Amino acid sequence: MPKSLEELQNIAKRVRREIVEMIGAAKSGHPGGALSAVEILVELYFDYMRIDPRNPKWPDRDRFILSKGHGVPVLYAVMAEAGFADTPIGRLNTLRKLGSMYQGHPDVRFTPSIEVSAGSLGEGLSLALGMGLAARLDGRAYRTYVLLGDGEIQEGQIWEAAMAGAFHKVDNVAAIVDYNRIQLDGFVKDIMEIEPLVDKWRAFGWNTLEIDGHDIPAIRKALAEAEAAKGRPTCIVAHTIKGKGVSFMENNPKFHGVAPTPVEVELALQELR
Repeated sequence: MPKSLEELQNIAKRVRREIVEMIGAAKSGHPGGALSAVEILVELYFDYMRIDPRNPKWPDRDRFILSKGHGVPVLYAVMAEAGFADTPIGRLNTLRKLGSMYQGHPDVRFTPSIEVSAGSLGEGLSLALGMGLAARLDGRAYRTYVLLGDGEIQEGQIWEAAMAGAFHKVDNVAAIVDYNRIQLDGFVKDIMEIEPLVDKWRAFGWNTLEIDGHDIPAIRKALAEAEAAKGRPTCIVAHTIKGKGVSFMENNPKFHGVAPTPVEVELALQELR
């Protein structure tokens, strides 16, 4: 049954709390980029993608690839909320523990419902195009969605894949750029500027849309426009805020890859309540 906007927003609030708690418990992880992608994944998993958590390998399911694999706490929390059997909510706080299904990057050996192991940055778009071409060859109607980091797209393989996707008219693939403007070592503009980003994707032949990545109705509208576009793949440039929802993490490069302290966890949870 379709969920209301209020229901989706409430799921997003829970997911943010779970991200903060699990990274805090691990004393390790990447909170900023997980928090920036919450609404995107909530819309995909709870409102848009054709999936069945009770049958995670359903052949006609839509696929999702988290190319920026270090942001995986958001994927774990969303899948747990959605009811996938191999992502139990009660074990989220075992993130990054030895033997846990919740590894520091997506790993299908530990969490089989995840589509691909990821985390070597730059590879996700190529994988998505392979899935898109496989769907075409098999005569199946599923679509593939891939979330890219803005720092990640400094990798050359992304642009090789972008050329290939347009050339082969892989219109069942949508790339979403989590454009929060911060990467590991600081602000993207100071490390390797990627602007004019929208113009670049358009120049590579992609149907390119630009949205507020925290506006759930805008995300849904963009996904529908991507599905309606024929003859070329779509890139959705989603403007987001690193560390969204936690005031001291927002737009703060420190929290790209630093876990909150126990005191910071409590402060963050107070804000997120």
